[in-house]
Amino acid sequence: MPTTSSAKKRHRQSLEKRAVNRATKSSIKTQVRKVRDAITAGDHAQADAEFRVAAKKLDRAGAKRVIHPNAAARTKSRLQHLMKVAKEKKA
Repeated sequence: MPTTSSAKKRHRQSLEKRAVNRATKSSIKTQVRKVRDAITAGDHAQADAEFRVAAKKLDRAGAKRVIHPNAAARTKSRLQHLMKVAKEKKA
């Protein structure tokens, strides 16, 4: 455990940051799941709406380094590809 006051403060900060990062990651996973579920259900309008929210969350998390920016881009790309394939199958 930390001994000095500065080390104690740093520990407190790290715990708070960890909680925020975990909440952000959980929110992203939930949103990505919503997009995938909408695609699976064949609801393209809902998938588009959910994708917009997911893309915004992914971009923000990547910019704040909660996740790696390339991981955010990769996830967005994969979701877009799924949406494109699903629309082509329907058409």
